[in-house]
Amino acid sequence: MAKVVKKKQTSSFGKYIKWFWILFASGITLVALIFLSASWGFFGELPPYEYLENPQTNLASQIISSDGNLLGKFYLDDNRTDVKFEDLPENLVNALVATEDARFHDHSGIDFRGTVRAFFFLGTRGGASTISQQLARQLFVGVRSRNKLETLQQKIKEWVLATRLERSYTKEEIISMYFNIYDFGNNADGIRSAARIYFGKEPKDLRIEESAMLVGMFKNSSLFNPLRREEMVKNRRDVVLAQMAKYDYITEQEKDSLQGLKMDINFNPENHREGLATYFRMYLQRFMKDWIEKNPKLALAGERDRYNLYLDGLKIYTTIDAKMQANAEDAVYEHMKNLQAEFFHQNTPDRNPTAPFLDLTDEETNSIMDRAMKTSERWRIMKASGKSEKEIRDSFSKKTEMTVFDWNSDTKEKDTVMTPLDSIRYYKTFLRASMMSMEPQTGHVKAWVGGINYKHFQYDNVIQGARQAGSTFKPFVYAAAIDQLRLSPCETLPDTQYCIEADKHGNPEPWCPKNSDGKYSGKELTLKSALANSVNTVTAQLIDKVGPKSVVSIVKNLGLTGDVPEVPSIALGTVDVNVYEMVGAYGAFANQGVYVKPVMVTRIEDKNGTVLYEYVPETKDVLSKEVSYAMIDLMKGVTQGGSGTRLRHTFNTENTVYKEIITGYPYNLTNPIAGKTGTTQNQSDGWFMGMVPNLVTGVWVGGEERATHFKSILYGQGASMALPIWGLYMTKNYKDKDLGISMDDFEKPEDMNIVTDCVEFLDNQQKDIQIGDDLDDLDF
Repeated sequence: MAKVVKKKQTSSFGKYIKWFWILFASGITLVALIFLSASWGFFGELPPYEYLENPQTNLASQIISSDGNLLGKFYLDDNRTDVKFEDLPENLVNALVATEDARFHDHSGIDFRGTVRAFFFLGTRGGASTISQQLARQLFVGVRSRNKLETLQQKIKEWVLATRLERSYTKEEIISMYFNIYDFGNNADGIRSAARIYFGKEPKDLRIEESAMLVGMFKNSSLFNPLRREEMVKNRRDVVLAQMAKYDYITEQEKDSLQGLKMDINFNPENHREGLATYFRMYLQRFMKDWIEKNPKLALAGERDRYNLYLDGLKIYTTIDAKMQANAEDAVYEHMKNLQAEFFHQNTPDRNPTAPFLDLTDEETNSIMDRAMKTSERWRIMKASGKSEKEIRDSFSKKTEMTVFDWNSDTKEKDTVMTPLDSIRYYKTFLRASMMSMEPQTGHVKAWVGGINYKHFQYDNVIQGARQAGSTFKPFVYAAAIDQLRLSPCETLPDTQYCIEADKHGNPEPWCPKNSDGKYSGKELTLKSALANSVNTVTAQLIDKVGPKSVVSIVKNLGLTGDVPEVPSIALGTVDVNVYEMVGAYGAFANQGVYVKPVMVTRIEDKNGTVLYEYVPETKDVLSKEVSYAMIDLMKGVTQGGSGTRLRHTFNTENTVYKEIITGYPYNLTNPIAGKTGTTQNQSDGWFMGMVPNLVTGVWVGGEERATHFKSILYGQGASMALPIWGLYMTKNYKDKDLGISMDDFEKPEDMNIVTDCVEFLDNQQKDIQIGDDLDDLDF
């Protein structure tokens, strides 16, 4: 009996072995069939191998400064810029592997041990999704379905795609793709955007705890949002640090120390209305759209035949210097906040946003407001929706909650309640400003500030706006006279009332310009003294001698494209110009008479580094070296004893707006500076053009409407409105020696026949001309 039982037991065990192998083989066969079925598309179409080898992700186009900094990006939904594996810090990679896929380097896309564990424990002890599988889902599968059957199908597709990715890419490439594809929220698409937006740095500079925070967000970036749930994100960060310690990437002591650190978020939003060089970026957007229109690409089958600025990952190399741009913006904001405070104090009692414009009748004011309503976004939207004109107009008189610009807020915004009509009037009381800075020898634009705040004032006054030039136009008249008549800056002309009779130079009636104060000294003034103090009578005599036509010819060769009538009154700056063209024109004086057209873009590359465009300089010989140096010498007089003298001052003043604006900031600039101030009628526009040998900068300040202006010349002159911005900007530049801004004198030609040494200018003329109040000229 014992032997029979043993045989039955042996026979039963053999059956179990047999069934085990049958089930095992069936399982293997089933898995193989599942993979084959997925490969054949039974669970949904899979991307072709060609697509796997070159995944098409949307890449933002990058704007790169001349000093290698990222100024901004152009993108629609995806603010993504790829980062190579070698540019990822080791601590970031270690944090990812430790947290998301500890056996990443040991499997080929599927972690079978983790899969079995997840199967038996139903996921309670961790999932089995590898980094490769998660990348496959991000790239090709999409959001996980809530339907269990569809979820299973998606999971199978992820398995297949993960193994294919592992065959097509190295482990390092998979990790970099994973970091680049993930959406970290708040427009932080990809690791580079995330590092910049959450910590204000490049990925390679991330500290361990910062890397741990970003890796922790892979669990769910919407839920683990550091701007909304800081404590939750910190706890998740600490979990990542614990995982790093578990797998020996950091020590237990390091883990404890790092977990004790507070969150240190340095939020730097990246969008089209905030950040550095916003106005320049919007100009560049228009430039690129025009370039794309004129430069179609050689498209392959299925590709677009034109570049897409927002999806193709172009690299746009610009001439803007990030440090100088920041200095320019700081200078504009610092001065304009103070200037605006004084403007509100003088022109809008109690900062009443409904205060009337200066010098306008009710009818003229209503005309301005009516035009502003009809060009507003509110009017456009309501009209497009079919609203009647009466309904639209009525809506402008209903109070509503809104956020408006405010200099006194840290965010430059405040929440308030007012009617849309009053908000229009409120914005029109703000003074605007613009400036551009250029290297005259190359035409490279180093800084571009189109306004005081792009989010609220989107009109770019550098290039879109044109305003009367005032006395900044006078150097062109002097240049024509010196060039044609070979005059020396030491030549003298009388400061007496001067008239150009009717029918001369196309003048329809006699033209008798007055000096800004309505007085005439009767003295003989050198040209240097006359330009330094903007004496209108001398300028009138010069344009009478050379004729308006010769002046127009020069300014056209210097890049001014607007309408410049051939009449004598252009001598006092009645011509409308913009900052962009004025800086280009003045650049020729500093560049020994050679005009170089301002350039902002030097090179454009595609995402693979192929050069698509390279800039070729546009130059033109306009003036001789002698004439150009004579003009520089003339304009140096402006800052040595004329309307720009305050650049030389050192003040120990009380901290009051009046002292800062009128007396001056403590610039204490001692190096050679050539420049010219300008003021237009009724103090509507203030200008300053300033030059050192390797940098030319133009500044304009004024209101959107000419009726927005100061009551008095004390504040409303170019020396008070615009010059301080130039002074602050240059002071900041000179503090950074690496910028290489010259403090030397301008180069004098070797064979200089025009005499420029006028000792009597300082010894005699300055005694006879009242410049103590530092007044600039007006145009009448």
